[in-house]
Amino acid sequence: MAGGITESGEPYSPFVGLVYMFNLIVGTGALTMPKAFAAAGWVVSVSLIIFLAFMSFMTTTFVIEAMAAANAQLRWKRREQEEINDSDSSSDYSDDEVTLRGRSEPFETRPILSVQRASNIDHFDIVERVEMGQMASMFFNKVGVNMFYICLIVYLYGDLAIYAAAVPVSLMEVACGNHSCSAGSVKYNDTESCWGPVRRKDAYRVFLGVFTLFLGPFTFFNAQKTKYLQIVTSVMRWIAFTMMIILALIRIGKGHSEGRPSVAQVSGVPNLFGVCVYSFMCQHSLPSLVTPISNKRRMSAMVMADYILILCFYALLSLTAIFCFDSSLLRDMYTLNFTDNCDVLGIPVLRYFLGLFPVFTISTNFPIIAVTLRNNWKTLFHRDGGTYPWVVDRIVFPLITLVPPIIVAFCTHDLESLVGITGAYAGTGIQYMIPAFLVYFSRRHLEPVFGRDVVNKHRSPFHHAFWVWFVILWATFCLMFVTANIVLTETKN
Repeated sequence: MAGGITESGEPYSPFVGLVYMFNLIVGTGALTMPKAFAAAGWVVSVSLIIFLAFMSFMTTTFVIEAMAAANAQLRWKRREQEEINDSDSSSDYSDDEVTLRGRSEPFETRPILSVQRASNIDHFDIVERVEMGQMASMFFNKVGVNMFYICLIVYLYGDLAIYAAAVPVSLMEVACGNHSCSAGSVKYNDTESCWGPVRRKDAYRVFLGVFTLFLGPFTFFNAQKTKYLQIVTSVMRWIAFTMMIILALIRIGKGHSEGRPSVAQVSGVPNLFGVCVYSFMCQHSLPSLVTPISNKRRMSAMVMADYILILCFYALLSLTAIFCFDSSLLRDMYTLNFTDNCDVLGIPVLRYFLGLFPVFTISTNFPIIAVTLRNNWKTLFHRDGGTYPWVVDRIVFPLITLVPPIIVAFCTHDLESLVGITGAYAGTGIQYMIPAFLVYFSRRHLEPVFGRDVVNKHRSPFHHAFWVWFVILWATFCLMFVTANIVLTETKN
């Protein structure tokens, strides 16, 4: 994520790309969505999630347009450099300038229409994978680049804290929960006993320690060759989510449902906003996802189809949940509602599968996110031509990556709040602010080079400047609203 240009990867079809995008977006956030739906009311929740899906789709098209612009700039710079290298050795060209009409100008401002017409090269083909960090370096100034990395690092810290809490919570519930099929209406307290004198919160911290000891060391190395692990976790994800939807529908169909959700609760909107933003997050991984797609002619239409499918999936999962279960008994991790109630699921093996599902899937992602965060820290402080001392490179950076999220997870395992805060703040930056600024500055950067007559074939359907400013204003309003709500809530308490 912090890197620059890399191999585009083995090509795959648009359909495979859509499947990958679905698997990337639908993750831990979806498991916290039912409780957030119940807190905000089903009408408000459905309305908000439709709007946020639209906003996320819009910024996804912004990132794809910026990727095409980055490819165009790299291709043009490479062409200019070849022309400079082939020119007379006595010419007074520098690495960054070309002489145009008797004066020196940066080569990225030199019009290329005549060259493009002659060569018939489509400069906007997305053939090289340019990560968001590299795009930020190309289109932002130094302050903007630093702000990008800070926002990304904060988001990844939130991700790791959510993962570090979700796995021990699931293990605690399975180990300490009542699986006698009579506990479906019981809501446990953290101070209650788990094993004799060992309280539930003590068991949680024990599992957190075990989780840290097993997965923490991966932060000091590189996570590679995870393809087959990702395939396995994707299959498990599909099985688990489909199973929960079907089981909830069966219970509702039998008339055994307990859910009586409210229509609207304004107090639950800020947290629902954060959960939904987090649950639609994919913008930071788009370069790795989109670049290998073999046919990109109708990218916007394909991405829109994927977002509609994901929106329907989220709505189906959350609505069946809030009408199936009593809202007060919905867990932070929705899978846990199926582990101790035989009226919902009477097969012990399947109850344990759903209870432990987050453990398997999240554990495979934790090392990848940790290594990504570590590399972003290195990039943020990187100096051209400089290297880090061994202790800093191999010890300090992994520690500052691993320790903060573990401390947060030690202090709280309120997953709904962790997901909500991460999505509302860092998620808003990555999903709204950064794509909007990337597409805005990429257009300003390339217009002097290509002119207004050359159209980016991957241009967003929302290419009018109004949409860029609308996204920025919306994100600013959301941050102010969420912050004001948190302050008012804390003041009342």
